[in-house]
Amino acid sequence: MNTIPELREQLTKTIADLHKRRWCEGTGGNFSVVVQKKPIQLLMAPSGINKGQIAPTQLVIVDEQQNVIDGKGRASAETTLHIEIIKKLKCSAVLHTHSIYATVLSDHFEKQAAIRLEGWEMLKGIKGISTHETSIDIPIVANNQNMKELSRVVCTDLNSNIPGILVAGHGLYAWGDSLAEAQRHVEILEFLLSAVWHKQLLPPVR
Repeated sequence: MNTIPELREQLTKTIADLHKRRWCEGTGGNFSVVVQKKPIQLLMAPSGINKGQIAPTQLVIVDEQQNVIDGKGRASAETTLHIEIIKKLKCSAVLHTHSIYATVLSDHFEKQAAIRLEGWEMLKGIKGISTHETSIDIPIVANNQNMKELSRVVCTDLNSNIPGILVAGHGLYAWGDSLAEAQRHVEILEFLLSAVWHKQLLPPVR
């Protein structure tokens, strides 16, 4: 099992990688990894910090009541959502990105409540999928500034076979059994959302 200093280094690198891809510009996005399961404690980036300039020592440890128990700064307002996802799915990391693709597509397709990803080779990067001849529906839920209410709605749509969910006009939440798996799921889902975006721009085949 990784030590907390090792997790600090790994989470900082993950955030930097996602920032370079322009998926969490400025203070956008929030990211967590479990450091203790019972009771849950999370290593997170504090609220309001520029994700392109974060250092390992700036990460904070937060308990289930969103209290910062190690480090300086405030817990993200969306800590509740991270905790509820982790409780329901027993996952070890939750990553929330704000890419242009996830943000705009989730807003555009909000009324249909999901985006179908079907037939793409990159689907095989998702845990449990071994063929491109499949489809998954990524749920879309309405955004809500009340984090308890948003968490309740999100949890009704969580599926252990689908490692992500979209909040309309807000972006993607993805998770995994490890930080590395959560990052892989973010990368796969962001790629597939960008493929959906670009396919929408193509003229009909005659």
